[in-house]
Amino acid sequence: MTTKRGIPEWMCGWIFLLSSFAMIGAPAQGFAFQAPLVSPVQSTVAQHADQVVVYKSKRMLYLLSNGRILRKYHVALGKNPVGHKLQWGDNRTPEGKYTIDLKNANSGYYRSLRISYPDATDADVATALEVKPGDWIMIHGLPNDRSAAKMGHPYKDWTNGCIAVTDAEMDEIWQMVDTGTPISIWP
Repeated sequence: MTTKRGIPEWMCGWIFLLSSFAMIGAPAQGFAFQAPLVSPVQSTVAQHADQVVVYKSKRMLYLLSNGRILRKYHVALGKNPVGHKLQWGDNRTPEGKYTIDLKNANSGYYRSLRISYPDATDADVATALEVKPGDWIMIHGLPNDRSAAKMGHPYKDWTNGCIAVTDAEMDEIWQMVDTGTPISIWP
């Protein structure tokens, strides 16, 4: 069947969809359609991230698989977020390439994934500065006895150098990230 304008009815839905993209600012020619991120409620297949990327200045954590963003989260960082972590107690979140090397279900925060900081270079720098580099830098949920509102999360950087998300977000990350997954933390 065709419409009054001679357009097959099955094509009308596609025309509407493409015109909707044009109205929201998608380029009319050569656009690459990427399916929207699937919410955990809609997902029936467990997805696994092969990389974690954090942009400190944007306060964003991304889970990727084959270069495609699976999930993104607003995060809180260390109380002194600018610059690379140099020593224990500086309240900075490290910058560089590390690995998720431990999953801890019984953390003082709602679940945690340990980041392999300090690496050999971090340890050498701390030795040269005659300081302790710090350790146990994590991606974790909220403190077990406090709410997001009480912590000011995610609008306030409140950790001692870790990367914090909500408990519900930590549940997703926990399921999608295995030990051995690389993590890049950028300024």
